[in-house]
Amino acid sequence: MLKSLLSAGVIAFGMVGPTMAQERIRISSDWGEVTANLADNEAAKSLAQMLPLTIEMSDHLRQEKTGNLPAPLPEQTRQRDFSVGTLGLWSSDHFVIYYRDGRVPSPGIIVLGKVAGNVSIFDRPGSITVRIERAD
Repeated sequence: MLKSLLSAGVIAFGMVGPTMAQERIRISSDWGEVTANLADNEAAKSLAQMLPLTIEMSDHLRQEKTGNLPAPLPEQTRQRDFSVGTLGLWSSDHFVIYYRDGRVPSPGIIVLGKVAGNVSIFDRPGSITVRIERAD
């Protein structure tokens, strides 16, 4: 009986619909390369449609690298807390890579994704040019 219920649950769960594969990107620079998983929201999908991109990024508050995107991304729910590796959007066209944990003032950031690798490559003063593209 339990086996039948489990099988029915698996079949029913499988019929919910196809799951969207998580979009992976590569962020590379002279300092190294990391991959990241994009969030499942309209802003992250819009970012993926812009790729490949090259962005000039500067250090801000010794917690993040920031740079301007070529066009604004859609508004989404914002949050104030972030963790190491968070990819975010401060204003509609201001891309951020956080290499430390922290909290931002209101209105907060739109989370675009999370770095899967060692984001500490960005934990150094100075500006850097990054290339963002779809990961293979």
